[in-house]
Amino acid sequence: MNYWLVKQEPEDYPWTALVKDRRTAWSGVRNFQARNNLRATKKGDRILYYHSGDEKQVVGIARVARAAYPDPTAAEGDWVCVDLAPLKAFKQPVTLAVIRAEPLLKCILLVRQPRLSVIPLAKAEFERLLELGRTRDA
Repeated sequence: MNYWLVKQEPEDYPWTALVKDRRTAWSGVRNFQARNNLRATKKGDRILYYHSGDEKQVVGIARVARAAYPDPTAAEGDWVCVDLAPLKAFKQPVTLAVIRAEPLLKCILLVRQPRLSVIPLAKAEFERLLELGRTRDA
């Protein structure tokens, strides 16, 4: 299993909308590095859902329900999307400030490349974020 973090503006598609919808196509990624990360996902991989914008915090755990396939929202180019399904909300959201202060997490791409929307995580990083969020994997 692989571990990832995806970023989303909460005013565009908050965690609560994913929970309500039960599943969504994660489409619209137009960055080559993020696209390559989406291509590397596998069904069942764990995804941490991060609210960007003013909130800047990890709020939930999702899973890849369908691995990469052609993005139907792309008018041209070789873009992909994946389907995400929610697993559980974090008991305590983990803010970017907490992440930056945590020795194990201070070098993750969320900190080093803040504009990247799909970020790989090591298992230890994923597990530490769960601990900080007082949450267990589903």
